[in-house]
Amino acid sequence: MSPDPVRVAVVGATGAVGTTMLDLLAKRDFPASEIVPFASSRSAGKVLPNGMTVRGIADDTIQGFDVAIFSAGGSISREWAPKFAAAGAIVVDNSSAFRKDDDVPLVVAEVNPDELANTPRGIVANPNCTTMAIMLPLKALHDAFGLQSFVATSYQAAGGAGQSGMDELAEQTPGFLAQRERLVTDGASVLDAATHDIHAAPLAFNVVPWLGSEAGDGYSDEEMKMVSESRKILALPELMVTPTCVRVPVMVGHSIQVRATFEREPELAAARAALEDFPGVVLDDLPTPVKYAGKDEIAVGRIRPDLQDAKTLNLFVVGDNLLKGAALNTVQLAEILHERGLLGAGTPAA
Repeated sequence: MSPDPVRVAVVGATGAVGTTMLDLLAKRDFPASEIVPFASSRSAGKVLPNGMTVRGIADDTIQGFDVAIFSAGGSISREWAPKFAAAGAIVVDNSSAFRKDDDVPLVVAEVNPDELANTPRGIVANPNCTTMAIMLPLKALHDAFGLQSFVATSYQAAGGAGQSGMDELAEQTPGFLAQRERLVTDGASVLDAATHDIHAAPLAFNVVPWLGSEAGDGYSDEEMKMVSESRKILALPELMVTPTCVRVPVMVGHSIQVRATFEREPELAAARAALEDFPGVVLDDLPTPVKYAGKDEIAVGRIRPDLQDAKTLNLFVVGDNLLKGAALNTVQLAEILHERGLLGAGTPAA
């Protein structure tokens, strides 16, 4: 007998990820008695394309929910996730607000779902979208060969910065294209004349080797998320991780080149079999972010032995950062919480 339908809050419902969450709840037939979209007070009353009316988030509007899925940014999560939890909801948060907290599980649905049984604060954290993509193949390979370390270089889409990141790329592109010859002969002058607020440098027809904020020793916080989150999700506190994060002029879809080293030599056929058998992973000889935009799966290709180390494999990983990287995993976690009877039926925490 399946659990009863539950009341769902979607916080940040008007953003790129929030909109995708609402779509997924409908497409996947999530067993909801009611779904309520929340956003800032200035969006309250807005009617969404699906006919739902946005509710402003306030102390008197958050009562009686069983699960609340958040994608509204860290400051909103820090303020409102504990309030939803105190009112009886389990919160699945897509921001970085709680990922490092020891008493908040950091969960990828296919990798460590059993962590959902331990939510003392009533909050579950969703990983960063780049970490998310590589966790599925690395978990598959870790189970087979024992992961010791990895080097990861990401090629992250403009959509990783939300709708505004995609908008900025789209706005820059026509002007850059009109200056095609100058891009060849005097690219710096084209960049100097361009405006940019979202990305660290103009992104159209360009590659920008920085995203996030300074985290020390020349690394960004985006890069350090890959270190701390991988260790926590895989339960490998000593895992050695060397990250580099790069923004590329792609709308949606992050790509990551991974060089992973194992305790046991990863025979290629066995590695491919482990990846092929892992839920949510597909093998593709030439995965590209555009090909997998709008798809749920994490694609893995270019699987090849390292030229220097017999215990190391190289692989190229691609995933839609708005889907599996954010909204899909959040909805999957809510589904698992419901299926396992872990939601509180709207009862406030004692």
